[in-house]
Amino acid sequence: MSTTNRYSELPQFPESIWRATTEFPPFERLAEDIQSEVTVVGAGIAGITTAYLLAQAGKDVVVLEAGSILDGTTGHTTAKITSQHGVIYDELLRHFGEEQARQYYEANEGALHFIRNLVKRHGIDCQLKDEDAYVYVQEEKNRKQLEDEFKAYEKLGIPGEWVDRIPLPVMSHGAIRLGGQAQFHPLEYLKFMVHELQRMGVRIYEHTTADKIEEHDDHVRVTVQRGYHNIDSQHVVSTSHFPFYDPAMYFARLHAERSYAIAIKPETTYAGGMYITADTPDRSFRSVLLDGEELVIVGGENHKTGQGICTFGHYERLEAFAGQTLGIRQAPYRWSAQDLITLDKVPYIGQISGGKDRVFVATGFAKWGMTHGTLAGQMLSSQILGQDNPYTDLFTPSRFKASPSIKNFVVQNANVAKELISGKVDIVHTHVDDLGPDEGAIVRHDGRKAGAYRDKEGNLHLVDATCTHMGCEVEWNNGERSWDCPCHGSRFGYDGHVIEGPAKKDLDKLSQ
Repeated sequence: MSTTNRYSELPQFPESIWRATTEFPPFERLAEDIQSEVTVVGAGIAGITTAYLLAQAGKDVVVLEAGSILDGTTGHTTAKITSQHGVIYDELLRHFGEEQARQYYEANEGALHFIRNLVKRHGIDCQLKDEDAYVYVQEEKNRKQLEDEFKAYEKLGIPGEWVDRIPLPVMSHGAIRLGGQAQFHPLEYLKFMVHELQRMGVRIYEHTTADKIEEHDDHVRVTVQRGYHNIDSQHVVSTSHFPFYDPAMYFARLHAERSYAIAIKPETTYAGGMYITADTPDRSFRSVLLDGEELVIVGGENHKTGQGICTFGHYERLEAFAGQTLGIRQAPYRWSAQDLITLDKVPYIGQISGGKDRVFVATGFAKWGMTHGTLAGQMLSSQILGQDNPYTDLFTPSRFKASPSIKNFVVQNANVAKELISGKVDIVHTHVDDLGPDEGAIVRHDGRKAGAYRDKEGNLHLVDATCTHMGCEVEWNNGERSWDCPCHGSRFGYDGHVIEGPAKKDLDKLSQ
């Protein structure tokens, strides 16, 4: 193992290995009023799987995507297919009880089996590979937490095994190994479904942002931005990451976190397996093939969106860790993802709120979207088809677990208030003229705060720095060249256009 600092330079611009190696056909923007039986809003793994299962059942389905399909969190995942979600089962036992904690495991195992069976049945070439999953601790002080997690495995009948050491060349003070898990190339897997949707006549529209919903006695109307066309459907499914329709204050029941990944060509042989730490900062590993050569994806460095100052530093810390652990010959890709986390860490999947029996939602996958997104497709399609699902109560969005939901609600919204106030009173010292090419910052412009970015050609882009969702002040993300809101996780491009909700309106552009 190399111990030198001969790390390669990280790529100037972020790009996930999945997006770089997969092509999808382009789809048109919605340009007319239409009707369907089901409208699915959001074309990530949850939306595509939901549409696929409903179309297979004979439903007339329309899919709307605000950007390009599979270019959100699904296109920027680490793509582990596992029921081992860090340390979660001890907490589930305490807050949900034994029956529902076991259901959580069974539901995610069912999603894994769905993926495995679909790949086998159709011969999908997506690098699906069985792997052992490990959660481990590097710090002795965290061993007790992992021991409690293993006791939860034993009580729930989860077939994990305690091991003192892991195959990676890192210090560990214990680990839980869970066999029979898997990894794959998520977009090659989902490309099969997209082709099947086209074959079955599912209409897919890109660059079509769902704006609002009107519920009627016999149908639901979705209106889209920029054109104001309508889709009338019997049912609407929101799998748009953050729900585009929010009748139940989801913005106060979810918080957004960003995490980072780099793909490296290691100097040492990778031992196989998928790994994640239970320490802070978190670290994860898995392998991937690129043109027949094995690379390793190293991930971690999560933080609340808009609160990771100098975001490029997160990539640099991952690079340093990877270099110390495996050595680096090259690091051809870097990317980040945004994940939403619920108050009790269990996703919201089902009817969007009480009495809204025609509108469904799936959100809050908390970094485990490959199984949770697949599970959402299974659950939502069965609910729309009127079929019973054993996991409805566990994942229902209308649930409320007093512990830990009350505590997390108070903590998260106190954090929002802190960011709202501090963003308004912080003193800005940077001047527009101080920015060099490919630099961005909050500046003072014409007596007010503004977001400024100077591109590589020297062109200046000025935007109002106030988030259009609830008025917090955005922060510059130098790793992704975006404006990120620290309150509820909205993200905007350097020119102010919306990348991630809950904001729907672009930042106002300012004159120079």
